[in-house]
Amino acid sequence: MAAENAQAAGAGGRTTYAAFKAADEQWLKLRTQPEGEAAGPAPTFVTESAQPLPAAPQYDVVVCGGTLGIFAAAALAARGLRVAVVERGPLRGRAQEWNISRKELYELEHVGVASREELEACVAIEFNPVRIGFAWDLSPATFSAASSASTSSRLTEVWTRDVLNLGVRPDALVQLMRAKLEAAGGAVIEQAALAGISVHPNGCSLDVKTDSGAGAGAAAARLTARLVVDCMGHFSPIVRQVRWGTKPDGVCLVVGTCGSGFAPGNNTTADVILTNTPLQPAEAAFNRAQYFWEAFPAASGPSDRTTYMFTYIDAAPYRKPLAAMMDDYWRLMPQYQGVRLEDITFKRVLFGFFPTFKDTPLRPAFDRIIQIGDASGLQSPLSFGGFGALTRHLARLTNALTEAAEADALDRNSLGLIHAYNPGLSSSWMMQKAMSVREGDKPPPELINRMLAGNFRAMEKLGEATMKPFLQDVIQFQPMLATMGAQILTDPLSVPSLMAHVGPGPLAEWLGHMANLGAYTALHGAAGAAGLRAALAPGGAAAGLPARARFALGRLLDAWEYGSGKDYKL
Repeated sequence: MAAENAQAAGAGGRTTYAAFKAADEQWLKLRTQPEGEAAGPAPTFVTESAQPLPAAPQYDVVVCGGTLGIFAAAALAARGLRVAVVERGPLRGRAQEWNISRKELYELEHVGVASREELEACVAIEFNPVRIGFAWDLSPATFSAASSASTSSRLTEVWTRDVLNLGVRPDALVQLMRAKLEAAGGAVIEQAALAGISVHPNGCSLDVKTDSGAGAGAAAARLTARLVVDCMGHFSPIVRQVRWGTKPDGVCLVVGTCGSGFAPGNNTTADVILTNTPLQPAEAAFNRAQYFWEAFPAASGPSDRTTYMFTYIDAAPYRKPLAAMMDDYWRLMPQYQGVRLEDITFKRVLFGFFPTFKDTPLRPAFDRIIQIGDASGLQSPLSFGGFGALTRHLARLTNALTEAAEADALDRNSLGLIHAYNPGLSSSWMMQKAMSVREGDKPPPELINRMLAGNFRAMEKLGEATMKPFLQDVIQFQPMLATMGAQILTDPLSVPSLMAHVGPGPLAEWLGHMANLGAYTALHGAAGAAGLRAALAPGGAAAGLPARARFALGRLLDAWEYGSGKDYKL
């Protein structure tokens, strides 16, 4: 594994063997942790006090967690708020590129924190087309022979363009956002470990231990802010306190590498999601897991390629360590990429796991504290990258948090309006359920491949307006109904097995979310026809409403727009 000394914070930033072992220990603790009362009292990281702060807070907003938090911080500072970022390590992006779409990157231009030229300067590599593929052949002639046909000969492929087709340099992008934040008067406090937060009626007090370097040890400091934005990721100590004794409903495990030695002529396209094997057999370490692949050309050289293998499982105690999945990666990656391990020079190993909860986004549990990014669960349970989800919501979050500060709507109920129920996000839970196998389940080995092959073949026929939002984790009502209908017509024999695999309870729950998705779509359309968004603008019909009322109405319109997926534009 890579032996780099300087490790970036955030997802994918740690690549050393010690970091891998630490991640595996964390995964062990997660899957064996007690639940409910057996977990004992929750750790106390956030406390609440009835005593006001003795002086006005230093900042309007303190963002905790800088690798992704710097983007929100820069956007809020551009709106005139006094903002600081607290980062426990040095604020740097990881060496490995972030793979995103240009549309997601340009959201930073939309919120006014960077020009298009500045963003393009952070693009390290671009490639097209990209592939989606599953080890199942939808040709009618092969249905009856499926059990005897080889996996490679039964691959259903769909190709598209401009989805996750950029590799951007996180280090350059993070430094650009830092420069924008500091130019707007914001502050970055690095090498600063957050030790606790006390919530007061007029603000928050943050206990910070800063490392002054040169062996001087940690120095205590105290920051005060009207609002704390928690962008510390899945394992935020605040989220740990709030979710104490609750196991995640699902987990996405990821392992991968970046290496050189791939044939340059075959290294010009990417795989967004692909399978080349059925479910792992019952006797395998990750028994009955469905492995998925992603692969992208890397900017470090024409023969350099990044490959990820991931799976969706539960956090049951019997699940195996990441090391066992890494062993499967070494065994299966050569077959997937058509290479020999001895011909590849591996530059770094990539790994992580991403717990997901059905009750997302996480509603604030305290006044004056709100989660964003991975800490909030705003990303789809099918995704293991939070940057795209953050940029999609960045304009909404920037407007909402700015208006909350202006209206002093910083209590937990008001902040909860920012993280309202999202039927599109909630409906994606059945998809993760359908793509995973729990203990005791015995679905046909090809079931998941067959389902996804039919799903994406249907989307291909329906066109880019259906496929591209879905590939970027946006669920929309009419495209989803059309896809399901087309899939049933294409492969009706798969439906009974799929329904049995998902189960009646989750299926009924999904139907409820889909009904709400349809209702939100209709409400968003009606609000647009009535001009409600324009009425909230300066000089509009609703401009005379009290600030808190305008804030609440704006969040309702946001909920309908983003909850229906209608914020997405091709």
